[in-house]
Formats: sequence, structure tokens, C-alpha cells
Amino acid sequence: MVALRFLIENKNTVCFTLLVALVLSLYLLVYLFSHNPRPSYPEELKYTAIDDNGVEITRALPNLGELQGDEDQKIFLSVVIPSYNETARILLMLTDAINFLKKKYGTRWEIVIVDDGSTDNTTQYCLKICREQFKLNYEQFRIIKLSENRGKGGAVRQGFLHIRGKYGLFADADGASKFSDVEKLVEAIKTIETSDTDANAIKPAVAIGSRAHMVNTEAVIKRSMIRNCLMYGFHTLVFIFGIRSIKDTQCGFKLFNRAAILRIFPYLHTEGWIFDVEILILAIRKRIQIKEIPISWHEVDGSKMALAVDSIKMAKDLVVIRMAYLLGIYRDNKKC
Repeated sequence: MVALRFLIENKNTVCFTLLVALVLSLYLLVYLFSHNPRPSYPEELKYTAIDDNGVEITRALPNLGELQGDEDQKIFLSVVIPSYNETARILLMLTDAINFLKKKYGTRWEIVIVDDGSTDNTTQYCLKICREQFKLNYEQFRIIKLSENRGKGGAVRQGFLHIRGKYGLFADADGASKFSDVEKLVEAIKTIETSDTDANAIKPAVAIGSRAHMVNTEAVIKRSMIRNCLMYGFHTLVFIFGIRSIKDTQCGFKLFNRAAILRIFPYLHTEGWIFDVEILILAIRKRIQIKEIPISWHEVDGSKMALAVDSIKMAKDLVVIRMAYLLGIYRDNKKC
């Protein structure tokens, strides 16, 4: 009775105490599951390439934030390809990409492959085809080899922080997206990056490939029922947690201008599959305009994603990302 009377007489204090305890518990839980990219090892701040004499060389990576303004006149488009054990699939993608890049942009492009701790000699395989088949030198074909697997998000982040282009595209190594559709993304981003008040100023801008228009096509219908159920469930979670203007957050074909790269990638925490969502959350929080563009896409066998396990992990990470920004554990003005 005494305890009950105390609770009644001090209900406001009790409610406040319980609320504080709940918030602190939630903060601690989210903090424990939050992510921070590990610092790069010294060897991960170098790239490997082929020189003009066909000899393998290793040099220090450029730092995107320190490039001079004339670099984008030299390199128009940088293509970052995260790769983990991709010797069986990457050749077709590279062939498609390089043929298009040569035809469209001459020599004003570079490909940066980020070998995410592969165990199948992905780096040596790519150097071999670079030398023997594509005959490209270090100006257009570079490989960053990560000592340990970081995850797709970690590989993409590492690549983007060290590109030289005016625009940066990340594209999956499986070649599922039609590479020439990058032209659609470039045209889209040009329409939103020009300042309304200063014709010479460039606003941060993002253009992303989308498969949402393919939802009733054979490419999606032929997927297993479990895969489609997980896909729809994930999209529902993304919608609930605040990204309502983007229909396809996970397409591995996204283009950024340099201003957007500098405002997004140094602040990216997540190194796993869910990194696409954090990229878009950061862009939205920083009021960076995003254009979603339909592209051609087809299913490719050999995915590195463990469907059930990684889907559950992505759902958990999605909740953590959203709550971490809400609680101030992640801050979009503090570099990782």
C-alpha cells in the first residue's frame, strides 16, 4: 500500500524516470550495434596498375578532397567497382564498360576496382586482362586492394575517397546493369547540379539507377518467392523508416558529382550491404537533390549475398542507422 501510494503521489516523477531509463537503454542498445569504418591500413592507401611499359607498379592514392580544380577536365567520369572474388564475372562487365567509355569519353575516364579482400586472385586477374586484353595504363585502370574484407559499402567508400573524376559512378561487378545507361544518369545530374543563383556554381547532386519499373517483368517474376517476399518486406521497412521518395534504394548503379561525394562519403558509417540506404539518408538530410532514373537490368548468377542471413542483417542495420541519426550517435557533420 505504501508503495502504491508513493507511485500515485509521485506519478509524474516516476513517469519521467521511466522515460529517461527507456531513452538511455535505447541509446545504449543502438550505440552497441552502431558502425564505424575501420581506419585504412597503409597498404590500402596505394593503388596497383600497369605502366606504359606493361610493368606492374604501386603508387600512393590521390585524395579526392585535395585535388585541384583542373582534375575534372582531365577525368570526366570515375567508375568504382567493388569486387569480392569476382574472377568469374567481372570480365563481361569490364568489357561492356570499357567499350562504352572509350567510345563516349575518349580518354577522360578511369576505372577503380576495389578488391575487397578477395581470395581468388581478383587483383592479379584484373591486372592480367588490363595488360593483355584492354591494354590500359595507370591513368585509366587502377586497383585498390583491401587487406581484409570490409563489405561492399566499405569498398565503395574507399574507392570514392580516392577518385579523380568530375563525376563518380559505382557499378556492381556482375554487370547486371546496362553500363551505357550511365549516360542517362549523367544527363539527369546535369539538370539539377547548376545553381539557380550562380551559373558557375555547382550544387551537390545524385542520380541513381532504378529497377522499380521492372517489378512486373520476367527478370523479377522469375525470382524465387522467398527472394521476392524479402525484397518487398525490405522496401516496406525502408518506407517506414523515412525514405519515401525513392522506389529502389538498392540498385548498384549510382552517380554522384564531386560536390556530393565530398558531402556524403567521408560521413558514411556503414560498410555492409545497407550502405546504399545510408548514402540516401545523408543526401536527404543534407538537402542534396536526387534523381531516380529507370535503367536496363537483368539477373546475374553468383551473388555473394546470403539471402536469409544478410536480409535479416540488413533489416537490423536499417533500424540502427535510422535510430543512430535520430539519437545523435551518427552525425552528418562529423567525418568518420
